[in-house]
Amino acid sequence: MVPSPARVASGDLTAALWRLLDASSREDSTTFLALLDETETTLGGTTEPRWTAWRHALAARRGLLESDPEAAAEAVSAARDALDTCPPSAETALTLAYLAHVEVTADHFDAAMLLAVDASLLTEGPTAGEPSRALHQAHRWLSLALSGLDLEELAVSHAGRGHRIAAVLPDLADQWQLLQLAAQQHAELAQTLRRRGDSERARALAAVAIAQATEAREMAWEPDPADADLLDVVQAWAMTCTDELDRALGPLRRVRRRVQQHGGMWLRGYTDLALARLLVRIARRDNDDEYGEEAVGLLVDAAGGFVASGDRRRYRQCLLELGQNSADLGRPAEALHWLEAYRADTGRAHSRGREMWAEMFVRRSRLREAERQAALLRRHALEDPLTGLGNRRSAERRLGAMRLGEEPLSLAVVDVDRFKEVNDDTSHTHGDAVLRRVADLLREHSRTGDEVYRWAGDEFLVVLPTATEAQAVVVMERLRSAVAAADWSDLIPGPVTVSIGVATAPAVDEGQPATVVGWRALFDTADLNLFSAKRSGRNRVRAPGGAPGEDESDDPARDPA
Repeated sequence: MVPSPARVASGDLTAALWRLLDASSREDSTTFLALLDETETTLGGTTEPRWTAWRHALAARRGLLESDPEAAAEAVSAARDALDTCPPSAETALTLAYLAHVEVTADHFDAAMLLAVDASLLTEGPTAGEPSRALHQAHRWLSLALSGLDLEELAVSHAGRGHRIAAVLPDLADQWQLLQLAAQQHAELAQTLRRRGDSERARALAAVAIAQATEAREMAWEPDPADADLLDVVQAWAMTCTDELDRALGPLRRVRRRVQQHGGMWLRGYTDLALARLLVRIARRDNDDEYGEEAVGLLVDAAGGFVASGDRRRYRQCLLELGQNSADLGRPAEALHWLEAYRADTGRAHSRGREMWAEMFVRRSRLREAERQAALLRRHALEDPLTGLGNRRSAERRLGAMRLGEEPLSLAVVDVDRFKEVNDDTSHTHGDAVLRRVADLLREHSRTGDEVYRWAGDEFLVVLPTATEAQAVVVMERLRSAVAAADWSDLIPGPVTVSIGVATAPAVDEGQPATVVGWRALFDTADLNLFSAKRSGRNRVRAPGGAPGEDESDDPARDPA
């Protein structure tokens, strides 16, 4: 009998996951595969949907590395099924972003786009939560995936967001990593914009990349040599986009010599591509075919490096630039060869990418509209449409959240006197106008921090946090007087008055048993005092301890009936 795997603490799984994600982003796949072998049993020892999703996501990455696309596709599908049962969170966003990057690597642009949209929405909404490692890593993997989809503007945006989140957290390695990524994405977008003719914006983005690379170097962190080399390439590339061609050439040649000796295939290809682009610009500026010839050779090498490392996007970029540069050198047959290869590899990807890009905007706009409608429904569920005050449901939710006994709390139930006669003698339209004006007067004459709700019909509730009974009575007497003294002649022939019942839950002293009444009982007491105020002649405030001026029968606004 094979023993079942021991239960593993979530902290151990999380630590293993961070190691796997770090290895997953590096060229040397042997480290990733060895770590995955070590942790597969551990990941299989939990049935939590989150870890089930990660087990399949990492297996999909393995399938790509081992040239088993069918296994990778099955693993991605299983990961999606597990994620459907996970709550929306930064952790879920990270898993989706990682899967999007896996699908980009597999050249599955449609699936990658949908995954990226879902991940992006989770990083933007309230479900993302406070700044966390999961959140900035979700932005990191999203940036990498979006770059692979040729959505470079979005890639820059997510890299920037990830950097801002990492910057408020203590891990210097994460801060450096996100800063490097932001610099790289800015430099690449600058290159694209320059190619499209937007030189001014390209220079501005390249300047940001240079500043970010400088900031990374000034950090108290010693990066991996390959990461440091990549940063050097990015900075030289950005200098090229700011037209500092001669200044960039020496540093870029130096870093290329290091990379040729110690770098992996992808980094070699990336460095060759950057240097080739710099040499092409110098060749055009100086009319020097020798630099042009060197650039073509570098692009051929770069294309081979990208093919070997599975970076189809940059492989296609190399094909296009080989065609253009061969044409510049007066070799039309060679240029046609490269351009045909580019079209064959690019047509489907680009047309589908544009289609998915449009679909992404449609999905986002629909989601925003759904969110707006949901917010509107929530507001309608908690707001009285006539007066704009919170409704009874809103009041009950607020009272249910208050902890009685920590400090005094008073409630006041306010009722419009003889409101039925207002409706009968004028109209319901006038009656509605009276209620709106009463609501406005209650709001206007309450203390700062007091809360006014429309409870039902012509009855209102005023919540007075921290108010003792005596304080509450004074406030409510002010409200009663304001209503009685208002000019109502534009609505009804006579005055409008209100009757008010008050109840108070006192604070409980430290050390005494918390025998505080619940808010419903407190409301019932206030309602009984309102009934007493009505029976005593209306237009008055009544509390258990009595109310000031309740025998002022000479008040012309009072109705003794």
